[in-house]
Amino acid sequence: MRIEEVATNALLMLLCYIYIFIIIFVSGRMDRFLKISPRSSRKFLHVMIGNLPFIIPFFTLSFFPTLVAAPFIIVTFLATPYSPFKNVNKKLKGLSEITEEGHQWGLVFYAISYTCLAFLFAQKSYVIAAGILPMAYGDAAASIVGEKFGRHKYKLVAKKSLEGSAAMFLISLTILGVSMLFFSALYGFSFSSKSLAVVSAAAVATLVEGFSPMGFDNLMVPAFSVLIFLLYGGGA
Repeated sequence: MRIEEVATNALLMLLCYIYIFIIIFVSGRMDRFLKISPRSSRKFLHVMIGNLPFIIPFFTLSFFPTLVAAPFIIVTFLATPYSPFKNVNKKLKGLSEITEEGHQWGLVFYAISYTCLAFLFAQKSYVIAAGILPMAYGDAAASIVGEKFGRHKYKLVAKKSLEGSAAMFLISLTILGVSMLFFSALYGFSFSSKSLAVVSAAAVATLVEGFSPMGFDNLMVPAFSVLIFLLYGGGA
């Protein structure tokens, strides 16, 4: 391990931190400047943070992607009402307001999912993408479409809509397809070799989201999506 390599990876990690803090900062103020709901701000945060798997291939030391994600387990926890440090909670007011709009543990679970996947699959960031992108893009689409157009409701655990679930499947399928095209250029695999895994992961992510109570989908969707992606040969 060379000093230059460590320095390059550390710089890339710093750029990821800057990106994340900018997204958190912007998300926490969108309701004031753009007059949108904290719920929409939260979805913006989800989507934008969900783009990090596209950066991971450029790390050459596998422990750095985990270091990108892990600190935000603590940051997001400190933004919840359960934080033992109320002064810190006040300083994280923007993130705290976004967190409380949804499930109070939702963003913590999101950070945990990211950290676990980064630890396990840092050398295969397309596997991380298979778990994170359906949660980031698909769930956001399900929420927006379901809220505006969801006329056919169903309830397994939490109330959902068929329209929202359809949007989640289509957007998850699309973003996973696009991501595999991107990763195929970096890792040298053929897009067709991942096609069955992509369709299966999108379908299972949609089913799991339909069963998941609010917030817990941030744990369950990435876990099951990656599991199915691997079972259908996506990790090869």
